[in-house]
Amino acid sequence: MNKIEFTLNHKPVSIEINPTTRLLDILRNNFELTGPKEGCGEGECGACAVLVDNKLINSCLLPMGSIVDKHIITIEGLSQSPQGIKLIEAFGAEGAVQCGFCTPGMIMASHALLSKNPHPTDEEIKEGLSGNLCRCTGYSMIINAVKRAAKEGDGLW
Repeated sequence: MNKIEFTLNHKPVSIEINPTTRLLDILRNNFELTGPKEGCGEGECGACAVLVDNKLINSCLLPMGSIVDKHIITIEGLSQSPQGIKLIEAFGAEGAVQCGFCTPGMIMASHALLSKNPHPTDEEIKEGLSGNLCRCTGYSMIINAVKRAAKEGDGLW
């Protein structure tokens, strides 16, 4: 067991844990943050996506030992920001949410994309969301939601 210190949703935290334990498990089981979900457990579906020092990462692949002194943002943290609120509103307005399983990861990926490119083309949006799978909604509504957030949130990113 090692003491791991990091910042979680803008608050410093510390936990005694095996450094090989996955970040996803700690977020869900120890910090009760259930937005990141386990879909595939192999880093291919994006349901567990979080931001680590503003970089989009699949938390199912990240051992706790690699996050020492890092800043982790989950959907719970992002949803409290103006950018997160704008994305959530845009996803709702465009009908880009059905079962909701993939939505947190899609919103995290959308935020990461818009942070780098606040006015992406459809192709750039597709590329930015390429690591995220949705089986319900269909990607056209998700692409429209990202475009809406970019337009209505001009200046946020």
